[in-house]
Amino acid sequence: MSLPSLAVTRLTVTRFRSYASARLECDARPVVLTGENGAGKTNILEAVSFLAPGRGMRRAKLSEVERVGDSAAADWTGGPGWAIAASVATAAGPVEIGTGRDPGAGESERRLVQIDGRPARGQIALADHICVVWLTPQMDRLFLEGSAGRRRFLDRLVFGFDPGHAGRLTKYENAMRERSRILRDGPVDPAWLGTLEGQMAEMGVAVAAARADMARRLEVAAAQGVGPFPAPGIAMTGAIDALLAGRPALEAEEAFRRALAEGRRVDAVAGGATIGPHRSDLSVTHRAKDMPAELGSTGEQKALLIAIVLANARLMRAETGKAPLLLLDEVAAHLDEGRRLALFDEILATGSQAWMTGTDAAIFRPLGASATHVTVAQSRLCHAEF
Repeated sequence: MSLPSLAVTRLTVTRFRSYASARLECDARPVVLTGENGAGKTNILEAVSFLAPGRGMRRAKLSEVERVGDSAAADWTGGPGWAIAASVATAAGPVEIGTGRDPGAGESERRLVQIDGRPARGQIALADHICVVWLTPQMDRLFLEGSAGRRRFLDRLVFGFDPGHAGRLTKYENAMRERSRILRDGPVDPAWLGTLEGQMAEMGVAVAAARADMARRLEVAAAQGVGPFPAPGIAMTGAIDALLAGRPALEAEEAFRRALAEGRRVDAVAGGATIGPHRSDLSVTHRAKDMPAELGSTGEQKALLIAIVLANARLMRAETGKAPLLLLDEVAAHLDEGRRLALFDEILATGSQAWMTGTDAAIFRPLGASATHVTVAQSRLCHAEF
């Protein structure tokens, strides 16, 4: 089989979660991991998620993923600590990626990254090579819980098209925190506050614009339909989103900057900025029913999420020539047969290397030889034949 533009072809984990060490060889095909609950399936998906910038799909501290109970072992970092190494096929050619917790940092949460054997400038360098999107059982409540999770979900989709989005988001948040500290603790320097608010306005409008554009494009892609999956309505809502609508970016920046300057007293009492992309929300509706996603059944909400993820993969393939890695933890277990088959067909059609887990191997039987099937038992990996 010819390799797609993005695929993990070898994965090695050391002292990671339940694994002392493990190695998995694969190819372009989707990877299906089956086994009993607690066997270590999700841990492998989490390891793949650490090939991208960020805290992985469980948003864990680096110290939390290190295997407990082992003696210190040497790994590619040169000392104790967990490590992940992967060979990745990309459109630009094969890339060797290594990452892990800095063994010399004591209690620090510093993560080391190597690309092709050379230290990288930081995690953000991974975004030049890898794009990963995931769905986990915990995300089944994405539409019911706070807006922060929905923003993170959309931001990860934006990263796949624009890795610089992460840097702009970080600059905005850093300026916002410093402004909040000054308003709370002083001394209040109007000139320095003006500088910070200028940075917030520039970065904040860029972040909001990228999210709004992503939402629009996803809605168009999702409207093309994926078999029995519903077409979602997708939009960003919030004060800054309303500020940006229908006006040039520079004009929106100036309006945002003025709003921040005029709101200093209120923000000092509130303990943070009361307007900005950090308060925006991702609004999703079931278009056919004209119903907010949060009012749908659990099955409808999951179907809407899957529709968005598949639309993103289809959009990436069309616009960039590559599809993201998809990490789908227990995603097929609660789908009816029609939606399961539609999910498998769409994964194969987009060329995404999807990593899927489940307790029942029979659910994945329709994929047959189109996927790499792996049995997981007590944190041991064994290729299976279908």
